[in-house]
Amino acid sequence: MPSKDYYAILGVQKNATEDEIKKAFRRLAHEHHPDKGGDQAKFKDLNEAYQVIGNKEKRTKYDQFGSAAFENGGMGGGNPGAGFDGFNINMDDLGDFGDILGNMFGMGGGRGRGPARGRDIETDLLIEFLDAVNGVKKSIKLFKHDACDICKGSGAEPGANMETCKTCGGRGQVVQNVRTMFGTMQSAVVCSDCAGKGSKPSKICKHCSGSGVERKQKEMSVDVPPGIADGETLKVAGEGEHPGAGGKPGDLYIHIRVKSHPIFEREQSDIHSTAQVAFSMLALGGEVEIETVDGKGSLKIPDGTEPGTVFKIRGKGFPFLRSNGRGDHLVTVQPIVPHKPTKDQKKALEELRKNGL
Repeated sequence: MPSKDYYAILGVQKNATEDEIKKAFRRLAHEHHPDKGGDQAKFKDLNEAYQVIGNKEKRTKYDQFGSAAFENGGMGGGNPGAGFDGFNINMDDLGDFGDILGNMFGMGGGRGRGPARGRDIETDLLIEFLDAVNGVKKSIKLFKHDACDICKGSGAEPGANMETCKTCGGRGQVVQNVRTMFGTMQSAVVCSDCAGKGSKPSKICKHCSGSGVERKQKEMSVDVPPGIADGETLKVAGEGEHPGAGGKPGDLYIHIRVKSHPIFEREQSDIHSTAQVAFSMLALGGEVEIETVDGKGSLKIPDGTEPGTVFKIRGKGFPFLRSNGRGDHLVTVQPIVPHKPTKDQKKALEELRKNGL
């Protein structure tokens, strides 16, 4: 059987570095993946080539004797039970692609990377318009899996000693081999007995039976910052669900909903409102009292102001959420039109009409 050119299969030069070989394999493996419509035989050849020239010792042997040195069981380093064609795939060498392969063959997401992480949770919080302007402290209640009150999430009975896990020897990970059509895939996964901690309590917590969690209602206080807008989300780290002994809780995401206001409307960091002003005030000028988000305020009206004029009150809008300062308050003035004018009002209006006003 003619010798296979593993360098040509991976499309690299004979003097390629280990990093170049790994990158070439990952790129071609993605391209020829059977789940993406790639050629299964080509994918198998790529794996075979990478297991040889991607390994320093095997690459030296290949450079001396060619692929014949790895045929008839040679690929597995003398292990006749090393899978189809006898080669192993260590997914720790493959980066993110190792995770993809792990998911393909039911290996729990590939490589173990430390303690388990709890699920993130979400909730909605409805606040008043003025609370969004000024900020507010709100209390919320969540029903979730949280750390056990007795063992504080450790799974150990109070006062119990921690012992080295016998399953993983204190490493927190165990190696699994799974035989597939591409060979035996090897993956380091989190030890299920110690949840990746490498140690176990001599006595498990009686309250939670060693799980480290209990489902309960938790009340917590949340600081809503000034300037937050409807639809924005607050992240509270570590307040998601607890995964159990040895794990880390997920995060809580709070989606803010802001009630509408009868007077004010928001546009980015600006506030809009309308002020009803007497026609004489628009014509002759003066000062009128208005509502602002900070309370009562005054607005100076120049003489000869037309209906619909917009006045800007600087620095009276929403606070900027991620910087100092505030937006503006834009006030649109509109004339007051009496629905049932008195005799005196009618007389005055008639005089204005005679004068073309």
